[in-house]
Amino acid sequence: MRTFKIFFNAIRTLSFKKICRLLSLILPHPIFSLLSFHATVQAFAIAQKKFPDTASNNGIGNSFRHALWCCFIMMYCCKVSSPRKALDFCKRITDMHEELFPNQPLETKMDLHNNKVGMDYFMELLPGIHRQFFEKSFFIKGLEKKMKDAKVLKNLDDDFEGFLVYLEEK
Repeated sequence: MRTFKIFFNAIRTLSFKKICRLLSLILPHPIFSLLSFHATVQAFAIAQKKFPDTASNNGIGNSFRHALWCCFIMMYCCKVSSPRKALDFCKRITDMHEELFPNQPLETKMDLHNNKVGMDYFMELLPGIHRQFFEKSFFIKGLEKKMKDAKVLKNLDDDFEGFLVYLEEK
């Protein structure tokens, strides 16, 4: 119930123009949209449980949450469509999330970077496992390993290709 309250409150903050923009992406893809919402709820719940202190701020738990979110969107959408279509939708929906709910530039860079790490990680695993057989645990374990090498993002010029990034706590 708490998740739906958070979702409802987030939607209430959007302007009419932003709501129309969101609808222009989700209405043509209702199945992907529902699966993405389910992925969002699951990724948020798992990250909150594993990293209660940093999943909702800019810490290491947030980097895990964003990457996991993208892996879950890809996993669910690939079960009903092609990996290419799932990747395209995942990129569009996660990029739009950053546009609709803007952060500071460094936070946005961090989120977009971690989203890409999640999408890349899914695509890296794809050749070895039939897309119908992916399970959540594959991504959770893999991303927990990636967290051990996560980097601190300090400025907009930093480039940590392939690594999860997070911001230092102040």
